[in-house]
Amino acid sequence: MMRHDDPVWMITGCSTGFGRALTREVLARGWRAVVTARDPAAIADLVAEAPQRALGLALDVTRVEQIRAAVDSAQQRFGRIDALVNNAGYGYLAAIEEGEDAAVRAMFETNVFGLVETTRAVLPGMRAQRSGLIVNVSSIGGLTAFAATGYYHATKFAVEGLSESLALEVRPLGIDVMLVEPGPFRTNWAGPSIKESALRIDDYAQTAGARREQTHARSGRQVGDPVRGARVIVDAALAARPPLHLLLGGLAVDAARAKIDALRADIDAWEASSRGADFPPEQA
Repeated sequence: MMRHDDPVWMITGCSTGFGRALTREVLARGWRAVVTARDPAAIADLVAEAPQRALGLALDVTRVEQIRAAVDSAQQRFGRIDALVNNAGYGYLAAIEEGEDAAVRAMFETNVFGLVETTRAVLPGMRAQRSGLIVNVSSIGGLTAFAATGYYHATKFAVEGLSESLALEVRPLGIDVMLVEPGPFRTNWAGPSIKESALRIDDYAQTAGARREQTHARSGRQVGDPVRGARVIVDAALAARPPLHLLLGGLAVDAARAKIDALRADIDAWEASSRGADFPPEQA
C-alpha cells in the first residue's frame, strides 16, 4: 500500500495529458512529485508551481541510464518513492499489414519495455520499505481492440498481462499495482502525439482507413476530462485496497462490458467443445 502521509510520486510523461494533470493533482494535495519528461523545458512551469515539493528531471524511458539516474535523483532528494506512475506512451495508426517494423518496435520500446525498466528501477526501494504503488497507464485498448490500432493494442495488452502478474508477485511485499484504463480523453493522444504508417492499402479503407479518419476527427472533442480523470486516479490510490483495474470514462466502462459479454458468449457457445479437449475422466 502507498503511504498516505506526504507520499512521493514519480510520474513519467508529464509534458501533456494525464501526466501533466496528475502532477498538478498531486501537488495540489500538498504532496511531493518527481516530474519527468523527455524535454525538461516542457515541465518547467509545473516545477515552478511548487519548487520545494517538485523535482523536474529529464527522462526518456527508452534510455536505461536516464531511468536509473532519475530514480537515484528522486531518492536523494526525497528519500523514497511511494507511487510510480508509468504514463509515458503513445499510439500508432496502421492496419496490421500496413505496419512499419521500425515504428512498431519503437512504440514497444516506450510503451512496454520503458515501463518495465522504470518499474524494475523503482521496485528495490519499494521492497525495502515494504510499501508502494505501481500505477500503469494502460487503455481501454488494453482490454478490447479496434481497427487501425492493432499494434498499440498489442503494447497495452502486454502491459495488462505484465501488471496482473506483477500484482501477484508484489502484493505480499506490501506493494499494490493499479492498471488505469482510459477511454477517449481530451489529451494529445489522437493529435500531435500519435504516429501512423505512411502506407495505406485500399482494401482496408472501410476498416482501418475509416478509423484513422475518425481518430483524427475526434481529437480535441473527446468526452474524457484529464483533470477529472487524474482526481479519480489519486482517489483510487488512496483506497485501502486500490483496484487492479480502474476504468476511466463512461465509454471505457461500456466498451469493457461489451467485451465481457462477447467473451462470455463465446465461452458459453463453445463450452462443450472446449471441455471435450481434455482427457476423459477415466483416463485423466
